[in-house]
Amino acid sequence: MSRSFAATLAAILATALATALATALAPVAAAQTMQAGAWDVTSTVVELTVPGMPGFLARMVRGKSKAEHKRIAAGQGVEALLAPDPKAQCRIDSQTVADGRYAQALTCPQKKGEPLRIVRAGTYDASSFAGRATVSGTTPKGQLNIVLEQHAARVG
Repeated sequence: MSRSFAATLAAILATALATALATALAPVAAAQTMQAGAWDVTSTVVELTVPGMPGFLARMVRGKSKAEHKRIAAGQGVEALLAPDPKAQCRIDSQTVADGRYAQALTCPQKKGEPLRIVRAGTYDASSFAGRATVSGTTPKGQLNIVLEQHAARVG
């Protein structure tokens, strides 16, 4: 694997994990208020298909988690936990947050090539959320697919 491809792959994975945590702050139906305070939002790689990536590297990445630490204020809903990192510059194609369920579709730019597509769905209550995100797109060597299990829990 060439050094530039490895750097591109690292950037794709970093972007995918960061943007997979994201949703927009678009208006939604009355969502349940979350508990104020510190939260950990964690994404764990469940499946990974990246053309040209050596099998040993894919095995190393599978099962790895990335945690994002957030703080939400009183009165905020699950959207505050799902809010995107502005650096990701994702576009929200659709989003629904209501009755303890969330679903969304995002399009997120890559440095090179076509944008990544992220589809997320899961459940939430006042003290947590859990769901799955599927990231798909194209690399210079072919189709990319990453599946992440996501959860958030209040830690303080």
